[in-house]
Amino acid sequence: MTTSTDLEAVLADIRACRACLGQLPHTPRPVVHVFPETRLLICGQAPGRRVHESGRPFTDPSGDRLRDWMGVDYETFYADRRLGVAAQAFCYPGTAPKGGDYPPPRRCAELWRPRLLEQLPRVELTLLVGGYAQAWALGDRAKRDMTATVAAWRDYAPAILPLPHPSWRNTAWLKRNPWFEAEVVPYLQDRVRSILAA
Repeated sequence: MTTSTDLEAVLADIRACRACLGQLPHTPRPVVHVFPETRLLICGQAPGRRVHESGRPFTDPSGDRLRDWMGVDYETFYADRRLGVAAQAFCYPGTAPKGGDYPPPRRCAELWRPRLLEQLPRVELTLLVGGYAQAWALGDRAKRDMTATVAAWRDYAPAILPLPHPSWRNTAWLKRNPWFEAEVVPYLQDRVRSILAA
């Protein structure tokens, strides 16, 4: 049986990890936000620059949009221990020369995700935020691209819900795909309300 001590040991190991030291343009700073009570796990791709600086997940405009999709306020997002965040990679991978962040390194997920997920037995819904997180978690079950995977969200319910990345760079995607906010967001908000009401 998993105990809070077991989880704390894994979290301490993750936060002390320096496996990518020298491979990143900055000192690694793993960011993870989970608890023994976590029932909804948000699996993004990797922290962005602002999250690297703050040490808290989704402290950026992407977080504002994600919280809006979920129907929760800033305080609830961070204070309610039933909500957790564990990205595919825990450290900011750096900014690519042409803009945007580098992809999350697979090494991080391979090192830590199996151990961490084993310590989160209460998770009943995982949000896979962005194409990299979907490809990692779903493997052969992922569709041809992120849009197709999100469009097939009913295939993964009720345990998994794929979402586009809430980056403001995806505003045009949201306009091209109005079904997402018409169908997926209400379902997500219902699930969040159910988890937080239990």
